Amino acid sequence: MKTLVICHDGAALDQEGLARWLASFSELVGLVVLRETGKRARRRISTEIKRVGPLRFLDVLAFRLYYRLFLARQDRRWEEQKLEELRAIYPALKNVPVLMTHSPNSEEAERFIKEQRPDIMIARCKSLLKETIFSIPTKGTLVMHPGICPEYRNAHGCFWALANGDRSRVGMTMLRIDKGVDTGPVFGYYLYSGDDSRESHVVIQHRVVLDNLEAIGKKLHEIFLGETIPIDTKGRKSSTWGQPWLTKYLAWKLRARRG
Repeated sequence: MKTLVICHDGAALDQEGLARWLASFSELVGLVVLRETGKRARRRISTEIKRVGPLRFLDVLAFRLYYRLFLARQDRRWEEQKLEELRAIYPALKNVPVLMTHSPNSEEAERFIKEQRPDIMIARCKSLLKETIFSIPTKGTLVMHPGICPEYRNAHGCFWALANGDRSRVGMTMLRIDKGVDTGPVFGYYLYSGDDSRESHVVIQHRVVLDNLEAIGKKLHEIFLGETIPIDTKGRKSSTWGQPWLTKYLAWKLRARRG
């Protein structure tokens, strides 16, 4: 089973940790590492303002400032500790080709992926992939989506499930990319079992993947062998969610600490 990972530069738990894990049971044939431009960041800001409006976007900015001042340092320590644990379990990467690029949809990314000929590609990135990219792997491009789909689509599903008091839907969805946004066939759900009164949404979104690596690896083998059937999600409510709000974060934490 040949695998390839798309991830962001500096996201060490993906770029090194998950890469080591994948290489331990598959042939990791490449890494596409993204260094995004300021233009792409501005585009995401513009999209979020259109989604929630200028006033609510201040709530988004307030949360980002709060996170930077009060949560980021602790989360970095957690990530560093988890990476050391993964390094102790999985061997270092050897001779894995790496492409640094600004976009997963660039011509150089398409050429690189075609040259590596992966069976399965894991997309750990914020950008939507073009069909010419996600259709290259013979068994598909998979996303470990931080949220239970279809109820919590988009980038912060775990946060919004917690913010809504929907504790049973805090988890990760493994799905295969199609032309929609987190609308492809679902192959598995992997839930969170920690204490959300103490942990940030960032740590929780990491844990729904890292706490379930054994089960995820088994599922990847089943997909590769064609031995798994997608989960039927017809008739369930489908919703997209944007960036976290400070007001929702504070309400979630207050509720969690009250038990």
